[in-house]
Amino acid sequence: DRCVLKFSSCGSSLAQQDDSGEMAAEEVQKGVTVIVGSQWGDEGKGKLVDLLAETASAVCRCQGGNNAGHTVVVGDTRFAFHLLPSGIVHKTCKSIIGNGVVVHVPGLFSELEVNEKKGLQAWQDRLIISDRAHLVFDFHQLIDGYLEEEKGKGSIGTTKKGIGPTYASKAYRNGIRMGELVGNFERFSERFHQLLESSCRRFPQLQGKVDESAELERYKTFAERLRPLVCDTMSAIHEIIKQGGRVIVEGANAAMLDIDFGTYPYVTSSNCTVGAVCTGMGIPPCLVNRVHGVLKAYTTRVGSGAFPTEVDGNVEQLLRDRGHEYGVTTGRPRRCGWLDAVAMRYTNMVNGYTSVAMTKLDILDVFDEVKIGKVYRHNGKVIPTIPADQAMLEEVEVEYETLPGWKQSTRACRKFEDLPTNAQAYVLKAEELIGVNIEWVGVGAERSSIIRRV
Repeated sequence: DRCVLKFSSCGSSLAQQDDSGEMAAEEVQKGVTVIVGSQWGDEGKGKLVDLLAETASAVCRCQGGNNAGHTVVVGDTRFAFHLLPSGIVHKTCKSIIGNGVVVHVPGLFSELEVNEKKGLQAWQDRLIISDRAHLVFDFHQLIDGYLEEEKGKGSIGTTKKGIGPTYASKAYRNGIRMGELVGNFERFSERFHQLLESSCRRFPQLQGKVDESAELERYKTFAERLRPLVCDTMSAIHEIIKQGGRVIVEGANAAMLDIDFGTYPYVTSSNCTVGAVCTGMGIPPCLVNRVHGVLKAYTTRVGSGAFPTEVDGNVEQLLRDRGHEYGVTTGRPRRCGWLDAVAMRYTNMVNGYTSVAMTKLDILDVFDEVKIGKVYRHNGKVIPTIPADQAMLEEVEVEYETLPGWKQSTRACRKFEDLPTNAQAYVLKAEELIGVNIEWVGVGAERSSIIRRV
């Protein structure tokens, strides 16, 4: 039974330099540790998850779908994950796709095949998927495109992966769950027909676009492949915790894209904040003992919507080129700007960070000066936090803290005191303005390129 999980005991070393200069494994506390994006996504959450997963019993995804993109670098190999938890590269760690995730099955198997070619092995032994997770069908992706066309100039800039329409089906209560696919296929076929008919009534453009018989044949094959992987993941997680295991829940997207607390309507279709751990995994709040936010040393976002600290011209292009700021999922160039401490304070209110990780400090190595947005003003008055009114947020003026750059590489640094003095000052000023301990500082893409401040 795949829901009766076995795992080895985890060590207790910390992620800091040993005498050889190598990174030791970081211990994850027993219970549940949550890692969430603190900005508009693409902060490098996968790297922190990968570091902590070395001593974890399980790594879980609790929301979103394959609109997310996490990159993990192992040696010379770059693994790109969209649905899979980043911890799947660890052979002793279970990877769990929770009930709050929406799963595009063809995309899942394509992702597995691509990463198998890069060296991912024996994933069948450690991947399980919730029987309550909803399915994203290809016609959901078509609907996503139709909805964007309907909005015209007001389009959201979605990835068109069908995530929003699938969550809409879930809310309409005509969505289809993973357990139905691997259960009674005749019943699944009836439900698929009903959902397709309903979708065609709302979107006449779908007529003739879906070969229902061919889709059902395809999903019959998928059902056979999925059946060994699908189970009651909530019970599995609680059993791991009961046995004293360590669980990491990896958030997709980020707090400023949260459907409730983000820059609505320019957000994703799920909750990307800490509350999603409870609803998307079946974990009660009392079991969550640490919440780590992840932020870049600057800020990026993809798609439309307010972005107060956005820059343009040479500064934006330099940030984009040095940071390789192109979407893992879409390849779209990301919009770039300075670190926004106002937004960070806001997401801290929502998530209650134990500490945060700052990634990509090395991208700022070449700048003469660096900036942190510290105050918003609207019509001359200070706005203490992120307003719900997007029109107001578009109009805010940002007051910056400007600091001298360090003009030298940080990529070889492995201790905080090894960083240039001005780089240390930047991290400390960011910590002061955000009001949360910056526990980790990333200075490169490699696994070893992270400093833990102890």
